[in-house]
Amino acid sequence: MARPAKKKKICSLPAYQEFGAGEAAKDKPIVFMPVEEYETIRLMDYHGMNQQECSEQMGVARTTVQALYTAARKRIASCLVEGRPLKITGGDYEICQEDEDCLRSRHCPYRKKGCIKMKIAVTYDNGQIFQHFGKTSEFKVYTVEDNKVVSAEVIGTNGQGHGALAGILQQQAIDTLICGGIGAGAQNALAAAGITLYGGCNGSADEAVEALLAGSLDYNPAVHCNHHGHGEAGHTCGDHGCH
Repeated sequence: MARPAKKKKICSLPAYQEFGAGEAAKDKPIVFMPVEEYETIRLMDYHGMNQQECSEQMGVARTTVQALYTAARKRIASCLVEGRPLKITGGDYEICQEDEDCLRSRHCPYRKKGCIKMKIAVTYDNGQIFQHFGKTSEFKVYTVEDNKVVSAEVIGTNGQGHGALAGILQQQAIDTLICGGIGAGAQNALAAAGITLYGGCNGSADEAVEALLAGSLDYNPAVHCNHHGHGEAGHTCGDHGCH
């Protein structure tokens, strides 16, 4: 029986998962990059690690890092030369378990022992993912350590909506949001606040969070607002989050 492949350790999921060349790229096939390939680019090209340092950070052999890095660079090259869109998704990885070796690295975003790994918010309604970000009255907030949910609570939005919601999430130190429909304006506000978005989701909030942590969440990286004609004067879909 073949030995199972060792999962690659990554510090966190990428803040931005999709890139394109505008209208020129809309009819071109998407280049898919696994998350662990992105991690080699982040560590070596962005942070300046060598292959040995990267392999130690990711907990895999140097030859594995070399193969991942070469594949990632080739994907990026095809995007630049052929004008193809890039989507970072999937792979065989696990979120960093915050061991002592990792904590000594200046490149790890989790430098303090015992710090919170992730805080995930989900637009919430009676156990389900609420489908209109700009009108959600509640978020369910999950605290995650060692890639496991250690606590969860439901918080209200105090009647606030649309652009103000990104501020509420930022005040709660949320780094990841799962939701249904969301408009371009709200997406920009989340990006400015450093919050990673997983939109276009539905079903159970709890199950969505578990799927995210397992790397198997079904979401739509191109989610946008389709909510027209609802009687608001001067409404444009880019102004707020809706489905």
